[in-house]
Amino acid sequence: MTVASVARRAPSPLAPGARVALVSPAGPLRGPDDVDRAVANVHALGWEAVVAPHALARNGYFAGDDEARAADLNEALRDRRIDGVWCLRGGYGAMRLLDRVDWSALRRHAKPILGYSDVTALHGAIARQAGIVSYHAPTARTPLSPFSRASLERAVMRGENSCGVAERARVLRHGRARGRLEGGNLAVVTALVGTPYFPPLDGAILILEDVNEAVYRIDRMLAQLRLSGALHGVRAIVFGDCTNCPEEADDGARKLDDVLLELADWLRVPCLAGVPLGHVAEQWTVALGALGELDAGARSLVLTPR
Repeated sequence: MTVASVARRAPSPLAPGARVALVSPAGPLRGPDDVDRAVANVHALGWEAVVAPHALARNGYFAGDDEARAADLNEALRDRRIDGVWCLRGGYGAMRLLDRVDWSALRRHAKPILGYSDVTALHGAIARQAGIVSYHAPTARTPLSPFSRASLERAVMRGENSCGVAERARVLRHGRARGRLEGGNLAVVTALVGTPYFPPLDGAILILEDVNEAVYRIDRMLAQLRLSGALHGVRAIVFGDCTNCPEEADDGARKLDDVLLELADWLRVPCLAGVPLGHVAEQWTVALGALGELDAGARSLVLTPR
């Protein structure tokens, strides 16, 4: 049995009555309404909300300084009365905390960590430093559509397949693949190259999304990953929505799908684009570190239940 065929240890599901910490490890919130919406989401799922002390702090483009943000996260990880951690928003800043986080606390008491976008930095670090499954999921302040809520519930409450058939997805390269699900936000994944927090991609189905990046910058980031050797052993590429990613630049235009297909051809792996992931209202929650099976032709991504 290869490492790629072994899922990481999954935290216990968040049962009704679970105490969920709401933390801001990256960018600042817009105001108390964000916290109110997050608390309402927690309560609607049958959990108890525990708002971190610095959740509404602001220091430039951070939700408080690094020390305060790390303190909130570490308190949530160390407190055995906290069953899960739901990040309030992305933005930027989680990467600055990675060498301050008490990963040993998470190893001792595995608990679900939820979020996406900049929270990708935490997901990569959790894979490397704690060796458990974490969840690429809507942030806590996000209004949850019925679709997004149903996927989240299947992933973190029942441990079931939280993905499925993406009817509107684009098949860029046919094929099937099986492996661990890894990745997240492309810009953040790329920024982790060369650090001890880069997610293990050998044998992975690589999940990617991004926002506000011109296609030439997507191209550049994928080229960096390829040239660094970081994509060695990747078995498939699954790209979500690239929100506000213009294909035209001053020097010409190139389609996102052409950029993705070029990489998939180079890797000789199946590739699916436009699945419900990213900065969109309808999102799958993906258990990073769990095993998944991709059938690109069927537009299907199925997670293996734990």
